[in-house]
Amino acid sequence: MKRLLTILLFGTLLASVTGANETERGNVGSISFPSSASGEAQAHFLRGVSILHSFGWKQARLEFQAAQKIDPNFALAYWGESLCYNHPLISEWDRETPTAILSKLGKNLKERLSKAPTEREKGFIRAVDALFFGDGDTQVRRTAYMHVMRAMHKQYPQDDEIAAFYALSLLMSAGPAGDGSHRSNILAGSIAMGITARNPNHPGAVHYTIHAFDDPVHAPLALPAAYVFADIAAAVSHARHMPTHIFIQHGLWDLVASQNQSAYDAALALYEPGDKVGDMVHALDWGQYGELQRGDIERARLWISRMEKILQKAPEQPRAQGTYNNVRARIIIETGDWLVSAVTAESSGPELLATGLSAVKLNELEVAQQAADRLGELAAEMASQNKDSSYYSQSNKMLVIMQKEVAGVLTIARGDQEAGLAILKSAVELTETMRPPNGAPNPLKPPHELYAEALLEAGNVSQALDAYNSSLARTANRTLSLAGAARAHKALGNKIAARENYQKLAAILGERDIPLSAEVRSETGS
Repeated sequence: MKRLLTILLFGTLLASVTGANETERGNVGSISFPSSASGEAQAHFLRGVSILHSFGWKQARLEFQAAQKIDPNFALAYWGESLCYNHPLISEWDRETPTAILSKLGKNLKERLSKAPTEREKGFIRAVDALFFGDGDTQVRRTAYMHVMRAMHKQYPQDDEIAAFYALSLLMSAGPAGDGSHRSNILAGSIAMGITARNPNHPGAVHYTIHAFDDPVHAPLALPAAYVFADIAAAVSHARHMPTHIFIQHGLWDLVASQNQSAYDAALALYEPGDKVGDMVHALDWGQYGELQRGDIERARLWISRMEKILQKAPEQPRAQGTYNNVRARIIIETGDWLVSAVTAESSGPELLATGLSAVKLNELEVAQQAADRLGELAAEMASQNKDSSYYSQSNKMLVIMQKEVAGVLTIARGDQEAGLAILKSAVELTETMRPPNGAPNPLKPPHELYAEALLEAGNVSQALDAYNSSLARTANRTLSLAGAARAHKALGNKIAARENYQKLAAILGERDIPLSAEVRSETGS
């Protein structure tokens, strides 16, 4: 008999699997998800779905596995676990585990559907069957999944869980910027906000609102959701991190830093040897960026030392090494404490960018050329792999942009200012063919900002100001762009505008002392 069990998980007490003692499980939000299960199996299932909405993969699958143990024929428990092994919004990395889990429910779709007693539950099973057993590459299967969820949403328009997973499926199936993804994102956000109107504490609704409007233009629509999500799903590291996607879009650097500190703490507490380190390193990556923007260089270095410890724990995980390369390169680029490293076959894109820019600043132009050449090789290598995801296409473009950044400043350093500026402008133009930034800048040096710096140095002050303003429109309150815009306004005699930018910098930096601080104090009289 179908039972509707509404779960309000704000510090609620749930019975353990053994039924021994009630224990505090932590905050994960509030959902209502009717199913054919009851009792403890349904309680674990509800908590699993709540955590799944926050992308807490490890925690969620433990709940779904507990539900399976209690009720081995509970189809939705297998459905839920199958969704716990891939990040839905980036490249698929594990198709085998989800298919193996669903195969435990039944060896084919007919058998799996026979375990789902209602048409609604059968719909969820059909959706993951299309996602994991369907033909075609990742994008094709995600699109097929979306079509199943769309049909379910049409059949059950008042069902918030179907609506939430439909909204996520729209985000999953959206391709690169310029091919309809914008429309899909807006539709996903409107659906998610409709759920929030009925249930302000729904973790999926606020989460998917953030993802849908995670760009400079639409970010204000998601700011309320960001504040809510920061509070309602505190048990999940990703939920603590996710609001910073919107805080970054508003240049709220104190919140970016503190919220990622909180996300890192939650991930570290959950970590066990062998776990993926994604939540930890992602929080470290963005947390360091927030610290650098607010001028806390000491804290930014602390994030690097933490990253070194994670790399020691999980040296085999590419994301650990990749993030370590990021945080070391970023501090060089953001502080201007230039450092030239050897260019090798193992050098990553961010390392090559930091070395290339450093080499130009330190007049080691041959090393800069090596960095530019190697970036070009990496871009060509990635393009030749012909991966099935738009994620790889975007990554290839990032490498091309970084190559242009190094090549542009190098060409200027060699005396051809006009050609160098043209190269940097082409980096800006390529950047604008991609989706707007949705987090810490990638590449680490925003092309608009680098182009603006080169223009200002060349004496093209009005053009430089335009480029700085474009940079700030894409990366609000970014410290180096604010400083550059202030200098350009001052050079143009725009005293009021210059002072406004310097005052913004003064508010961001506070009492912290970095090389820029003296200039800010001089211009603001503080």
